[in-house]
Amino acid sequence: MPDSLADREIVIAVGGGIAAYKVAALTSRLVQRSAGVSVVMTKNAEKFIGSTTFSALTGRPVASHSFNPEQFPLGAHIELAERAELVVVAPATADVLAKAAMGIADDLLSTLLLCATCPILMAPAMNAAMWQKAAVQRNTSQLIDDGVELIQPTSGWLSCRTTGTGRMAEPETILTAIERVLDAS
Repeated sequence: MPDSLADREIVIAVGGGIAAYKVAALTSRLVQRSAGVSVVMTKNAEKFIGSTTFSALTGRPVASHSFNPEQFPLGAHIELAERAELVVVAPATADVLAKAAMGIADDLLSTLLLCATCPILMAPAMNAAMWQKAAVQRNTSQLIDDGVELIQPTSGWLSCRTTGTGRMAEPETILTAIERVLDAS
């Protein structure tokens, strides 16, 4: 029986948070199931995990700059949005959530989100105090109203050496959400 992810085109957009290391495991699982995976990284994501990791896992170059005419003559945000059947943002930091909720387009990831016509999944990850802030909750509510699906963060040990809600969902949980969304499309 063919895998439901085989030959599906997924863009993984990596935000700048410590949970970016989990996204490498998710990317590997998708590729092992024959999905076509393109990775977009923010400038801050590159401080947590290298683009070489994602290039090796996907067999594709990583996009991290809005303007790269050699690789994307029409613009990375346009070409990746047209290719994608699904965009997954993980970790979706408070910054990424705010930009997406407000329609700000000042880097490749935020511009890609405005161009994407496919479903968008976001897996937030941040400090528990940040997650509880009214502004973050307003932004997540706005994104849900706009049709973005959020994979809620869990409670657990956070990199700030506290325990609380803000931990990014595990790769298997995100993978299950990806399967569900793609099966429905």
